[in-house]
Amino acid sequence: MAAESTAFTPLTLPVLPLDDEVVLPGMVVPLDLSDADVRAAVEAAQAAARAEPGKPRVLLVPRIDGTYATTGVLGTVEQVGRLADGDPGALIRGRDRVRIGAGTTGPGAALWVEGTRIDESVPEPLPGQAAELMKEYKALATAWLRKRGAWQVVDRVQAIDGVAALADNSGYSPFLTTEQKVELLETADPVARLKLATQQLRDHLAEQDVAESIAKDVQEGVDKQQREFLLRRQLEAVRKELRELNGESDGEESGDYRARVEAADLPEKVREAALKEVDKLERASDQSPEGSWIRTWLDTVLELPWNERTEDAYDIRGAKAVLDAEHAGLEDVKERITEYLAVRKRRSDRGLGVVGGRRGGAVLALVGPPGVGKTSLGESVAHAMGRKFVRVALGGVRDEAEIRGHRRTYVGALPGRIVRAIKEAGSMNPVVLLDEIDKVGSDFRGDPAAALLEVLDPAQNHTFRDHYLEVELDLSDVVFLATANVLEAVPEALLDRMELVRLDGYTEDEKVVIARDHLLPRQLERAGLHQDEVALDEGALRRLAGEYTREAGVRNLERAVARLLRKVAAQHELGERELPSTVTDADLRGLLGRPHHVPESAQDPAERRTAVPGVATGLAVTGAGGDVLFVEASLADPETGAAGLTLTGQLGDVMKESARIALSFLRSHGAELELPVADLKDRGVHIHFPAGAVPKDGPSAGVTMTTALASLLSGRLVRTDVAMTGEVSLTGRVLPIGGVKQKLLAAHRAGVTTVIIPKRNEPDLDDVPAEVLDRLDVHTVTDVRQVLELALAPAVSGAAPEVPVAA
Repeated sequence: MAAESTAFTPLTLPVLPLDDEVVLPGMVVPLDLSDADVRAAVEAAQAAARAEPGKPRVLLVPRIDGTYATTGVLGTVEQVGRLADGDPGALIRGRDRVRIGAGTTGPGAALWVEGTRIDESVPEPLPGQAAELMKEYKALATAWLRKRGAWQVVDRVQAIDGVAALADNSGYSPFLTTEQKVELLETADPVARLKLATQQLRDHLAEQDVAESIAKDVQEGVDKQQREFLLRRQLEAVRKELRELNGESDGEESGDYRARVEAADLPEKVREAALKEVDKLERASDQSPEGSWIRTWLDTVLELPWNERTEDAYDIRGAKAVLDAEHAGLEDVKERITEYLAVRKRRSDRGLGVVGGRRGGAVLALVGPPGVGKTSLGESVAHAMGRKFVRVALGGVRDEAEIRGHRRTYVGALPGRIVRAIKEAGSMNPVVLLDEIDKVGSDFRGDPAAALLEVLDPAQNHTFRDHYLEVELDLSDVVFLATANVLEAVPEALLDRMELVRLDGYTEDEKVVIARDHLLPRQLERAGLHQDEVALDEGALRRLAGEYTREAGVRNLERAVARLLRKVAAQHELGERELPSTVTDADLRGLLGRPHHVPESAQDPAERRTAVPGVATGLAVTGAGGDVLFVEASLADPETGAAGLTLTGQLGDVMKESARIALSFLRSHGAELELPVADLKDRGVHIHFPAGAVPKDGPSAGVTMTTALASLLSGRLVRTDVAMTGEVSLTGRVLPIGGVKQKLLAAHRAGVTTVIIPKRNEPDLDDVPAEVLDRLDVHTVTDVRQVLELALAPAVSGAAPEVPVAA
């Protein structure tokens, strides 16, 4: 024992290797003597102890992967006996750190080495850092031991006073790895060793807190799932009891969907897609949002009328009678629907219903001014064919998904308007009216007009795919009617897929018939009057259509009739009129006030626009149908020096070019036409189109501007009853234009009796109603000289031409 008291006395000790285990000074560990190396070291220590007083001593050295550490621990064999399992064992206490030197010889089969004790003394009093470390370590160790419930160990740790002993006490910590214990063993400085042990204990406690937090969250989630599972099972049991109480069959939701899909009359590919979704529904958990998406999709698919179709009414004469009864005029549309039904009937009679997967649907574009009955015509077509009718309003639609639907991944996803229209109709062959297709816009959400290309293409729409459904939908048997006011606003690619039918407006006779047969009965009911109480004679209806309204359609006419009936009803309630009563044209002024549209020919000659030279009447087409257009021309005072051409009235580039062409023609052919063109050199020419706030463009006012300038230079008035249209060239040729029917209807409404049109537009007269042609004197011309001969009134003999001068 005297030798052990000397700190740096060399030691010769047998090596007891510890595989993947570390013993620190102060630790007492049992070792199994059945291991050959352990037994050899203990026996060698016992043999050496017989010659020296004291307990047998061994050198405990960690052996990691066959490699010995550079530092070991001097251990004393306290007791040799049996372990708890009955195997021979030895109880060894760690004493001091020993730095291992060279190998040497000794008794027994053990490996002997020379070593030197390591000085681990700490100066007194303890440095402040060491005291703080001891305090922190004891607090951390106490917290950890209390969590483990090792209360009896807490007092033992608190009783340790030495820095080295406290640091080595961490060797008992089960959470330290072998590498961490070796690091503690090889750290000779007690303060540094205590700092290392404190950091290891602090890291372990932090990891333990995180693990406990995760475990707590997991446990809470498990408890919630278990509680929800229990509640759902209870809910299912309650529902089962209720179904049994009500005599209903039992079945799970997914099984119910599977039964519904198998029982539904679905196309084969649709059935396969639906069964795949049912499989997903069965695999999805109750908490998964995908389950609600699948259920919504399945409900939509099952509600669609995949194989439901209405039988077409092949009574061709009956269908034509329905169209004639519900709409006056519109012969082009009626003929097209009659042709469609006749072809369908013949194909059905010969067994040609489906060819190449496609049926005989139709896509018609009804283009015309407002109020001509485009929208109401769709319902009449469905009535005549015996089909369901659905109206889809496209005005202001800017989202492509409105047509093709949303992807199912979006919240609140819905199929497009086309699929919803089929679902609403409950039939796969309804009449679908795409109203106001020219009002469709486009922005960052896509172009709905482009999405309509597949819908309205007869060669593609038998395999239409909605983004929401993602299954093929056959639209080839649907009759699509698209309505538009302005043809130019419809994309060319979309227009190419539709058959164009123009509705250019009604004649005065047609308006009288519509007012008598349709508008008057409807407005009588709305005014609370019976048909035998108030009557409007034909003269009153004709004057309402001609002088109180001037439009291509009949909307304002219906408003005028409604206002008239309200006046009559109010007068009856005030005791000013007895019923029944008949309203004549003479009563209109007292009931509705003065007329708003008096024909030019009916005005006083001095008040007419063409009462002075330089004013001509032209014809134009607007978004509201045809209309008359006046052109005024004047020459500037030569003293002002304002030479050149001035154009006003919001004119487009094409119309400005037409004015320059008209002026150039008169300058080059003035002598031939006996016009004083010398005035055009030094005096400015001003051409104005009244209604200056309305944009105007197009080449069809060329002959009108030429006539107005010729009237200005010659002093000859333009005939009041003459209106004209046509493009003029530099050589004086009159070229064809468009909208002849609408322009002639506008001339007829305005009271014009003579119309001049290009010769090459003569075939367009076939589209003009016969009653309009009977009341118009239509002249077809090829040269502007013919226009001047017809339009200019004869010159008064002996009178000098009066040329208006611009102020």
